Amino acid sequence: MIAPADRTDPKVFGWCPGALRPMMSGDGLVVRIRAPLGRLTQDQARGLAQLSQRCGSGVIDISARANLQLRGIREDAYEALIAGLRDLELVDTDPTAEARRNITLTPFWQSGDDSHRIAKDLTTALTKATDLALPGKFGVAIDCGPAPVLCQTAADIRIERTADGLLLRADGATRGMLVSADNAATETLALARWFLDQDGAPAGRGRMRQLIERRGPPSAHVASGGTAAQYAQRPTPGPVSSLIPSLEGGALLIALEFGQMPASSLAELADHGALRLTPWRMLLVEGVTSVPALPGLIPDATDSRLRVSACTGAPGCQQARAITRDLARDLAAAVPVGKHLHVSGCTKGCAHPHPADLVLTATDHDRFDLIHDGTAADHPLNTSLSARTLRATPDLMTEGS
Repeated sequence: MIAPADRTDPKVFGWCPGALRPMMSGDGLVVRIRAPLGRLTQDQARGLAQLSQRCGSGVIDISARANLQLRGIREDAYEALIAGLRDLELVDTDPTAEARRNITLTPFWQSGDDSHRIAKDLTTALTKATDLALPGKFGVAIDCGPAPVLCQTAADIRIERTADGLLLRADGATRGMLVSADNAATETLALARWFLDQDGAPAGRGRMRQLIERRGPPSAHVASGGTAAQYAQRPTPGPVSSLIPSLEGGALLIALEFGQMPASSLAELADHGALRLTPWRMLLVEGVTSVPALPGLIPDATDSRLRVSACTGAPGCQQARAITRDLARDLAAAVPVGKHLHVSGCTKGCAHPHPADLVLTATDHDRFDLIHDGTAADHPLNTSLSARTLRATPDLMTEGS
């Protein structure tokens, strides 16, 4: 049943689903796959597509942390799914190891470069660090290319390249510690332990940015990494973007409509090359310059659907108060170029946690609050707009902006 119209805070779980710790949603279990180095071989991608169809709804998401989510997994098929994931080498030894291995890696890494080396070392170190009781959402972004591209991706610890070398930085801080590819993993674990020692996670929850706002970075973090404004202004790549660096053998970024695709599209993409997952709800296909049109995929950088984001919505999410993606799809063409519309099923704003130019937050099965330049939880400019009214008069969204 959809909740009555109000802006009551939705339930916050404080952790993300995994393969070994799935989360129940309105369409069944959500099983999140943290692919090693954010990469799927062709055989792994085909295998995941088959498991999604055999054990679930055949619907697959890419999360904002570059993980793959299999949706609609039936409870009676879960054990078979895990067995299949073990065969594909896509599952950890236990849920705690899986939770610690929360790494977002720039998808533009090349074998043997600093990003690749650090990610491999940190994966091993986190798996072994059984004493590290970090919050479920605590994560690391490894972003050591010529210019950082993960600045707007959620993370608690960041490893980036600056003019002076590699910088280990606590999220929210503009100063950090210069490290090398050889010691970056060790120093990352030390920073994570500092976070816990400073009571950054009371009752098992907490984020690095909140701790930095209270007490600043560690005293040893004195190297400059840039200003907060510079971090906020750094763009992220899109399909056919000039920001995509050259990769050996070529590569193509393909966007997913609302970060979701049918399993059949994943299987067909795998016929063209290995796949890398990105935090922009896109897939990077290795070794190609074009792919055929497939359901759920957006290869065109001018497609208006790239100007909108929307969560799963009702009925797929138990906390969503309205259907979101049909409305977002219908309103996409009305969103001005250069602007972004976020349609959220509740005030959590999972699909776009950062402020957006235009936000529609569901308050009932056919009612939305309109917010300008904010998040789904911010104070609305207009309230109780029906989906029908928004479709008939989409200019209502931009009046006064």
